[in-house]
Amino acid sequence: MNATNRYAGEQILFITGRLAAPALQDMLEELRSEFDIQPVMQVMPITVAALMTPAWIARHLQMPEGCHRVVLPGYVDGDLDPIHQHCGVPVEIGPKDLKRLPEFFGGRRQTASLEDYDIEIIAEINHAPRLELACLIEQAESLRADGADVIDIGCQPGETWKGVKTTVAELVDLGFRVSIDSLNPQEIQAAVTGGAELVLSVNSSNRRAAADWGCEVVAIPDNACDWLQLAETVEFLAQKNVPLRIDPILEPIGTGFAASLGRYLEARRIWPDAAMMMGIGNLTELTDVDSAGVNLILLAICQELNVSSVLTTQVINWARTSVKECDIARRLVFAAQQQGVPPKNFDSRLVCLRDPRLVEMGNEHAQQLASDIRDHNYRLFVENGEILLMGGGKLWRDRDPFELFHQLLQFKPANLDAAHAFYLGYEMCKAATALQLGKQYVQDEALSWGYLTQPESSRRRLKRNSRTSH
Repeated sequence: MNATNRYAGEQILFITGRLAAPALQDMLEELRSEFDIQPVMQVMPITVAALMTPAWIARHLQMPEGCHRVVLPGYVDGDLDPIHQHCGVPVEIGPKDLKRLPEFFGGRRQTASLEDYDIEIIAEINHAPRLELACLIEQAESLRADGADVIDIGCQPGETWKGVKTTVAELVDLGFRVSIDSLNPQEIQAAVTGGAELVLSVNSSNRRAAADWGCEVVAIPDNACDWLQLAETVEFLAQKNVPLRIDPILEPIGTGFAASLGRYLEARRIWPDAAMMMGIGNLTELTDVDSAGVNLILLAICQELNVSSVLTTQVINWARTSVKECDIARRLVFAAQQQGVPPKNFDSRLVCLRDPRLVEMGNEHAQQLASDIRDHNYRLFVENGEILLMGGGKLWRDRDPFELFHQLLQFKPANLDAAHAFYLGYEMCKAATALQLGKQYVQDEALSWGYLTQPESSRRRLKRNSRTSH
C-alpha cells in the first residue's frame, strides 16, 4: 500500500463506457491492492466513453451507497456541476489513458522538478555571413524558443565578415546573448565591440589578442590530440586574467571519439574547478542516427563532469531539433543527478520512435468486446502483431490493412460511404505504423512521437456522423 495515498480507505466510483470496461476492470484490481481503495465501476449505456457529457452522465448515474468520490474518463469535457449536484461527493477527471491511473493515484515515483538545470545551451547559426539579417534573426528567435541560451554566430574560415559588428549589435539589441565562432582576431574584435559576450575558438593562433577583447573565451587545442598546446593556451589566458572555458574537442566516431571523451575526463582531473564546454555537433551531425538519444547521452556526460555548457547545431535533417532535445535532456540529467537515480519514468518526451509502454487487452477480451459491439460502427485496435477491426458483432484481423479492408468489403457493409472509407484508411495507416514501430495505437488519437507529437484535429474524426455510437 502507498502510505502517502490520500485516497486510502475510500470507496471510489469509476465511470466508463462498454468499450473500455474490460481493461478498466483489470486495472481496478491493481488499484485496489496497491492503493488500499475500494473501486466500484459503473458501465454507462454507451460504447465510447469519450462521447459522454457531464449532463448525460448525471442522468444515467447510479450512486452506490457509501461512495466517497467519482472519477470520470479523461475525455469528459464541460461543467461537472450537474454530476456533483446529483451525487453530492467530489467529482474528478481521471487520465485520458486508463493505464495511467496508478500515476493519478500517486503511484509514480516522485521526481525533482524538471524546471531546473545547470547546463547552458549555445546554439550555432552556421554560415552566418551568407544569411540576410532578417533570416538570421528568424533563426535566432526559433533557437531561443527551443531553449537556446546563447546564439552563436558561425563565421566563414579564411574570410573576414565586414558586417559582423552590425549583425551582433542587432541581435544584442533584440535581447539575445551572442557568441562568435571564429579564429580571426579582426572579426572577433568587431563582434565583441558589437556586444558578443563569448569567443568560442581561442588557441595558439589568436590567444595573444584575447586579452584585448574583454570577454570570456573558449580555449581549444590547435588540433584535437594536441594536449600540450591546449595546456599552454589555458595557462597563457589565465596569466592574462582572461575568463575562459576549456573545450578539449569531441571527435566524431571513427576518428577518435572514445579517446576524445577521455580527454574531457583528464581535463576535469587537471582543472577540477575550471569552466568547460563540449561541442556536441561533431557527434549529432556526423552520425547516421536520430539525434535525441545521442544528445541525452552527451548531456549526461556533461552533467557528471560538470561541463556547464554545450555547443550544438542543427543543420543535418536528423538533427534538426537538437536544441529542443538538449533542453529536455539537460533537465532529465540534472534531476537524475540530484536524486541519484537513473532518468527513467521522469519524462518520456525523448521517447519518439517507440512508446514507453504498450497495453493490450488480450485475445479473450478482444473476442468478447467484438461480440458485445452490435452496432455497425468500426473500432480499430493493434494487438499481438495484428490490426483488429470490430463492428456489428464481428472481428476481422490481419497485419496488412489492405487485406483487412478486403475482409470488411466481403461483408458488404451498407454504411461504408466514401467519407467513412477515407476515415478507416487514415486510421488503418496509423495502426499499421504503430504495428511496425511498436507503438500504442488509440483510435482517433495521434500516435505519440514524444515531444514531436501534434494533437489531431477533431475535424479528422467522424464521431458525430457515421461513427456515432450510443
